[in-house]
Amino acid sequence: MTAQPARPERSGPETASGVDVPPFKPSLVKAVFRDVTPMHVSRAAAWAAASVTRTVLTEIIDGARRAAAEEARKKLTPGDLVSAIDRNVELEVGHKWYDHSPTFRGLTGVLYDADGVIVPSRKRSRSRQPSALAGAHRFEAGVKKLLWGQGVTAVPAMVRDLDGIASVFLTDLARDAAMVVREGGVRRFGTVTVVLSDEPAPTPLPKDAFRAPAARRGDGRTIGRDDVLAATTMQLFGGRLRQRALAEAREATQNTLAG
Repeated sequence: MTAQPARPERSGPETASGVDVPPFKPSLVKAVFRDVTPMHVSRAAAWAAASVTRTVLTEIIDGARRAAAEEARKKLTPGDLVSAIDRNVELEVGHKWYDHSPTFRGLTGVLYDADGVIVPSRKRSRSRQPSALAGAHRFEAGVKKLLWGQGVTAVPAMVRDLDGIASVFLTDLARDAAMVVREGGVRRFGTVTVVLSDEPAPTPLPKDAFRAPAARRGDGRTIGRDDVLAATTMQLFGGRLRQRALAEAREATQNTLAG
């Protein structure tokens, strides 16, 4: 029986030198986008969204790992997640998950409506309609890869919280990217530099470092890489996390066509 010749590797982010494959596969990213918009998602846009989500979750896990290390633990708990967010406001993403998770119950404050009546906490929906909360379990494998990459594990409740935050964040990113396409560009943007009291002020960034073009290029039916980058500037504060997320997303898509 003759040996079959090896198939040549496809060029792209998955084989690009020095660029790791995001733990959240582009196929998963596209599935999330399909839940919120009928628009086509380019290959580069999917890789960019996967990269941004990885960057955000990596930063959250790192903050929780540091909190656990202070107690000489390598297994993360939901309390470590809360500590990480308390220490770094940039990590406060995926807010819709907070109302759903027991971890944040009582920490997000009491909500009142226009008449001053307390708004009851949201209950879990039994609807079969796809949503960020219902689809959170899809992120478990990627979350565990990120945990292992930092040499830690997490209790099931912590994994569930990281799944939920990743799902909600990516869903919001998809909605904002679709809005950028519909409106022909970014209508709201800005930067907020977050500096901790015991850290030196960061080097001033160029005036338009994170500012997306006023008008986008491309058709009105396809979400491209630049639309995802513009959505990233809307989802993340203008600090180190946003800077890193944008830089890593550009690197991850350097060998693809920006749709």
